[in-house]
Amino acid sequence: MLPSLAAHPGVTIAGAAEPLADLRERFAADVDVPAYDRIETLCDREELDAVYVATPHQQHVHDVTYAAGRGLHAIVEKPMALSLEDCRAMIDAAQRAGTVIVVGHTHGFDPAIKRMREIVASGELGALRMIANVVYSDFLYRPRRPEELDSAAGGGIMYNQVPHQIEIARTLDGGRLRSVKAVSGIWDPARPTEGAMAALLEFESGVVASLTYSGYDHFDSDELAFWVGESGAEKSAFVHGASRTSLRGLSPQDEARMKAASGLGGRGVRRTADPVHQPHFGMLLVSCERGDMRPSADGVLVYDDRGKREIALPPARAFPNKDNVIDELYDAVVHAKPALHDGRWGMATVEAALALIVSSRERREVPLTEEVVHG
Repeated sequence: MLPSLAAHPGVTIAGAAEPLADLRERFAADVDVPAYDRIETLCDREELDAVYVATPHQQHVHDVTYAAGRGLHAIVEKPMALSLEDCRAMIDAAQRAGTVIVVGHTHGFDPAIKRMREIVASGELGALRMIANVVYSDFLYRPRRPEELDSAAGGGIMYNQVPHQIEIARTLDGGRLRSVKAVSGIWDPARPTEGAMAALLEFESGVVASLTYSGYDHFDSDELAFWVGESGAEKSAFVHGASRTSLRGLSPQDEARMKAASGLGGRGVRRTADPVHQPHFGMLLVSCERGDMRPSADGVLVYDDRGKREIALPPARAFPNKDNVIDELYDAVVHAKPALHDGRWGMATVEAALALIVSSRERREVPLTEEVVHG
């Protein structure tokens, strides 16, 4: 997120909060801004306008409500919170303060998703009927803090990766979800949180979305996506299991240190290569009455009665979806343009994720009540 914030013409980075002293000191030196050990100290600075909240999920409600109490707008990472009660507390705090919340669900901003949504809305291929999204990744074997492997603390794929899939489906349909049904799996006792899921989402429109996710670092669905990684960079076809192997023999404390080192200010920061293709999230197939669509490496592939064709998209920029999240907050604050991915939108995605968890545990279909229309 930092490169996008630093490059945005309407943003000046004024400070940060980080509890780990070595990371805090390196951040302050690298970015040349003050860094504090508590978010309250940061938010109490009178010259600030907004904060970007990337703290662990369970802290979002405190951090966003405190910032709102200081008159600060906020971008908050997904999931917005771990309960609907916390989501409502954040929305209420922003309403009382007159501040804006934007929830950073980035893949809804992917250029290919936006273009397919335009085609759906135009009726060019007839009514939308079905969405299929399949993601296989190394998610569960990236370095984790202990709470990231604890479902009760918001760990695992159900809070961290499945919301991307929900967001994509909601963006493409544009309407309300009616109900969800899911089965999830915890397949590695050493990492006791959900790492796999298969789900069915039904919209009021009658559209059905099937979502599959596995984070067990075996098959890589980028094989179905032209060997382009999530951020748009080309990747090797011969790295299966590398993340799993890198953690072998590490204690939880060693892994937590590795996790810290991979973040901003850490000495082991993973640099994201500049994209050469479009960002994506797994293999996505969108079916309408008169044709199907899927993202290509550089645009959108359309399969209809005329055959197969590709709609090219403008060359990818670094972090295009993150740039759009910042634009959404900026336009809401500076130009009074209503934010699409606001607190109510974020709460509806949280409701869907929680319903999938309940469905999986209780083996039943779960209806939804908090949905909002995309617009």
